[in-house]
Amino acid sequence: MENVTIKDLDILSEQDKSEAIALLSRYEQMDAQEKCKTDFLSFVKHMWGGFIEGRHHKIIAEKFNRIATGELKRLIVCLPPRHTKSEFASTYFPAWMMGLNGHLKIIQCTHTAELAVRFGRKVRNLIDSQEFQHIFPELQLQADNKSAGRWTTNQEGESFYAGVGGAITGRGADLLIIDDPHSEQDALSPKALESAYDWYTSGPRQRLQPGGTIIIVMTRWSTKDLVGNLLKKQADEHADQWEMIEFPAIMPESDTPLWGGFWKKEELLSVKASLPISKWNAQWMQNPTAEEGSIVKREWWNKWHEEAVPPYNYIIQSYDTAFSKKETADYSAITTWAVFENEDDGSQNIILLDAKRMRVDFPELKKVAWEEYKYWEPDCILIEAKASGTPLTHELRRMGIPVTAYTPSRGQDKVARMNSVAPIFESGMVWAPDETFAEEVIEEAASFPYGDYDDYVDSMTMALMRFRQGGFLSLNSDYQDEIKLMRKNRTVYY
Repeated sequence: MENVTIKDLDILSEQDKSEAIALLSRYEQMDAQEKCKTDFLSFVKHMWGGFIEGRHHKIIAEKFNRIATGELKRLIVCLPPRHTKSEFASTYFPAWMMGLNGHLKIIQCTHTAELAVRFGRKVRNLIDSQEFQHIFPELQLQADNKSAGRWTTNQEGESFYAGVGGAITGRGADLLIIDDPHSEQDALSPKALESAYDWYTSGPRQRLQPGGTIIIVMTRWSTKDLVGNLLKKQADEHADQWEMIEFPAIMPESDTPLWGGFWKKEELLSVKASLPISKWNAQWMQNPTAEEGSIVKREWWNKWHEEAVPPYNYIIQSYDTAFSKKETADYSAITTWAVFENEDDGSQNIILLDAKRMRVDFPELKKVAWEEYKYWEPDCILIEAKASGTPLTHELRRMGIPVTAYTPSRGQDKVARMNSVAPIFESGMVWAPDETFAEEVIEEAASFPYGDYDDYVDSMTMALMRFRQGGFLSLNSDYQDEIKLMRKNRTVYY
């Protein structure tokens, strides 16, 4: 029957053909139902009319298949909002698992009890549906115990639903599912984030049966959220070791939407433009800034709120170059900075005037460099003397543009450079306008060295090191260092 098609039935009479088509259709239906028992994604497609498949669904489904076979016991899935996180993990998956194993004890938790009960109702109704019963006819819900927040099966299985902070004592779980343990209000409070972790360790984690499975699916909020705490705990080899998958809304390697069948890139960019960069990076790109490990803190930047930038007396333009449009290539970054006099204390300060990041071929980069030079008329252009920067330096010099080849001192790696300019930020001498490009630079600097990108950081550190070395800026520590050196070199006779 597997190789039989409608065309093969043309030799039959109309009545026989009609009966054969009905049998064939029934066979295909039975075959689809059997696939639903062994493959989670097939189950979802069969049960969910109008389902739009994305690349992340295939990966998640493969992990869920491994959980069903007992191969995988600890899984973290981080997804952006509105990417079927809860439908997959909190609705279809627990129903499927209960169909495979009707005596499972399942505990599901989310940030509020009301939402948890809503998940319970969805799973209960799904199991009660005719389509589900065709696939798993042996599983039935107990008629006398089928409330939305707790229900049992005819095979002694049980599902219990609770909010973060709710009591789970006295219950055991073969499968623990935690879906979005943090609310938006929690994300604003480090104490609330810590409380969620305390609740997890004192409650749900202790309810897990030997050999049980834990799934945590959530949107990232902070390095101190539940996932952040669990990942830190992994340093202890005896702690739970998690298999983790993260899905950014826009894939960095291809610059395309994760779920292109549902989200258009323009829509995602609109979301990005409407949010602070820190929230976009955390919630939509699954890349929360590790503030505690950053060299340059976000709060060290001064914000310039006026529409017009202050009168400046010297401009430096700095390039971190890459000459390729390939999706896997690094970005080329251009930052433009100016020195101005702070009216409050007369000190020399720095302000970020502009920042651009792009993947371009060499001819296009040369064109952009020329346009940036004409617009800003910088007093100095810095380009690092590396393989990709040398040709651009030569080309711009031929065009009459004053380029300074920057060669870092030996031992001056990216981290060392950032450390060398950190005192400038800490002293409150660096300003940035209220613009999206500035937020992107600030966020990348705050996430360094743990962020995904460092193109802006490389460009920024070159410019600030040049300002300091050129005598445009001076710190109190510079004077102190001079005093120390003078004293060290003196010979005193008594």
